[in-house]
Amino acid sequence: MQHNISLPGHGVRLVPLRRRHAADLYPYIDPEMWAGMASEFPRSKRALERLFASRIADPSVLAFAVIDEETGTVAGTTSLYDYLPDQSRVELGMTFFGRNYWGRNVNAASKLALLTFAFEELFVYRVTLRCDARNVRSAAAIEKLGASLEGVLRGYRRGHDGTRVDTRVYSLLEYEWPASRSGLVQRLTPADLRPEVIELIEYSEQLMRDDVENAPLPA
Repeated sequence: MQHNISLPGHGVRLVPLRRRHAADLYPYIDPEMWAGMASEFPRSKRALERLFASRIADPSVLAFAVIDEETGTVAGTTSLYDYLPDQSRVELGMTFFGRNYWGRNVNAASKLALLTFAFEELFVYRVTLRCDARNVRSAAAIEKLGASLEGVLRGYRRGHDGTRVDTRVYSLLEYEWPASRSGLVQRLTPADLRPEVIELIEYSEQLMRDDVENAPLPA
């Protein structure tokens, strides 16, 4: 749906997806990285614009562009969709990032922003996440959130090559969110600022002060 929600994050900012973002994101995509996506591979920038337009027009979708705050560039896109307020659930997905962002914290930071919004603003009880069963990278990223694998939907959709594709289904529930959030924050916080490191530094400084105070006076 058309919306004006912006979500701050750790080094990223999620802004409403617009058709114009296709110009930034089209150079990132190729058939291999798109293989796990449910939508048809966009073979032109215009096709990607149409895909984004359909998401924006869909009343069940909150689509975002992910901005890398360090460079100001568009890193990728992600969405919340199939939101059912009366059932207190939503799905998180429709996500892709440029290859140059793979292995960085952009995905984790985006997940933290979206999950925080889902659990703490929409007050959902359940967030569903799905991925192509062949996509080991996506499955590992979802499992790292602390989401539980609920099962595999066999032959759930038709792949771009015409074959039937299995889909892995995960969920994260309200009472699991605090632990998931803590894990995400821990991953996104620089090592030199983590509480346990700060405690170690303070302990070391205290030992040094004690050594100075207890040192014998010069003769």
